[in-house]
Amino acid sequence: MKELMLSMGKKAKAAARVLATAAPELKNKALTAAARAIRDESDAVLAANKADMDALSPETSPAMRDRLLLTPERVEAMAKGVDEIAALPDPVGRVLAEWTRPNGLRISRVAVPLGVIGVIYESRPNVTADAGALCFKSGNAVILRGGSESFHSSSKIAELLHKGLESAGLPADCIQFVPTTDRAAVGEMLKLDEYIDVIVPRGGKSLIQRITNESRIPLFKHLNGICHTYIHESADPAMAVKVVLNAKMRRTGTCNSTETVLCDSAVSQTILPAVIDTLINAGCEVRGDEAAQSLDARVTPATAEDWDTEYLAPIVSVRVVKDIDEAIDHIARHSSHHTESILAGDGAAAEKFLNAVDSSVVMVNASTQFCDGGEFGMGAEIGIATGRLHARGPIGAEQLTTFKYQVRGAGQIRP
Repeated sequence: MKELMLSMGKKAKAAARVLATAAPELKNKALTAAARAIRDESDAVLAANKADMDALSPETSPAMRDRLLLTPERVEAMAKGVDEIAALPDPVGRVLAEWTRPNGLRISRVAVPLGVIGVIYESRPNVTADAGALCFKSGNAVILRGGSESFHSSSKIAELLHKGLESAGLPADCIQFVPTTDRAAVGEMLKLDEYIDVIVPRGGKSLIQRITNESRIPLFKHLNGICHTYIHESADPAMAVKVVLNAKMRRTGTCNSTETVLCDSAVSQTILPAVIDTLINAGCEVRGDEAAQSLDARVTPATAEDWDTEYLAPIVSVRVVKDIDEAIDHIARHSSHHTESILAGDGAAAEKFLNAVDSSVVMVNASTQFCDGGEFGMGAEIGIATGRLHARGPIGAEQLTTFKYQVRGAGQIRP
C-alpha cells in the first residue's frame, strides 16, 4: 500500500508540472470530451452504480442511499457540470494585482495552481467528476480516494475522465483514482506531504476527525452542516413556509439542509404554526422547545443534543427566540459555520444578520440549499470549506489556486 500511494504521489507531482502550463483550450477540450464520454456511457455508469447499491447492507440509512444513488437525470447533471466547468474562465494566470515601484520594478500577483490535491470522500460518486474536473480546470493534478460503498461508480467515472485526458493528449496521471477499498490507503495518502499540497476531506465526522488527526498535509476542512433558518418578525408568512420547507425537505441528506429553525416570539403564534404544519405534512419530524411544542401537539421535545445535531434526515429542531440578537447568539453557539439564512422584510435586520453571523455562507430570504458550487455559478464544487484559511464556502476552480509574484525589471540593483 505504501508503494502504491508513493507511486501515485510521484506521478501526480510530475503531471502537475505539465498541467500547470497547459493551454486553457487544451484543458477545455479534455473536459468537453469527458462530459461527452459520461453521456455516451451513461448505461455503464448506471450499471456500476447498481453494483454499488446492491452491495449495501439492509441497515444502510436512507440518507446514505440517496447520496450514493445515480439516476439518468443525475448522470446527465454530472456531465452538464463538467461542461459548465469547461466553460468557466480559466483561473490560472489571472493578474490579481499589479503595480510599479518608484525604482521602475513592475510587480504582479498572478494566480497559479496549488499543485497536487488529494480528495478523500464518502458515498457520493458525483464527487469523482466534480472534484476531478475542478482540480484539472485549475491546473492541479488530483488523487481521488472515494468511499468503498461507491467504488464501482467512482472507478467508472474516473475511467471516463481519463478518456477526456487522452483525447487532449494530456497525462492520464493528471486525475488518478485510488484503485483499492483498503482503508490503509488513506493513512498512506496522508503521509505524502512531499507530493500532495492540500487534502480536501468530504464525509462524516469520523472521517474528518481521522484525517485531521493523521494528516501531515494542510486541509480544506469541511465539517458537518448544522445550518439554520431564522424567521425574523418582519418575515413574509408565505415566504417563510415556502423557504423553510425547501431548506429542510428538498434533499434532507445534503450538508446544506437546514437542521434548526429559529423564529422570533413576536410571530411565533402567526407564522410558525403554518411552518410546522407544512413540515409535518411533508413527512418531517419536528422537535421543539416548549414554545414550539405549545403550537402543535405533534411537536416532540427537543433535547440539548438536538441543537448540535446534523440529522441528514427528515428531522428538524425548532426554537422560539426573543429577537435577532438571541437568534445570532444561538447560531454562534451551535452552528458548524456552514450556511445560515434569515427570512426578513426589514433591510436593517437582514444586514445585521449578514454582518454578525460568522459562517462561510450567510443568506437573506433564500433556502440554505442554494449553498452549492453549481448554484453559485462555479460549475460544481469540490466541497464546502467551513474553516477560515485560504478558501471558505463552496470551493470552485478559482479557489483551487494560490498566487506568486512576478517581478519585471530593467537591470535594477538594490542599494
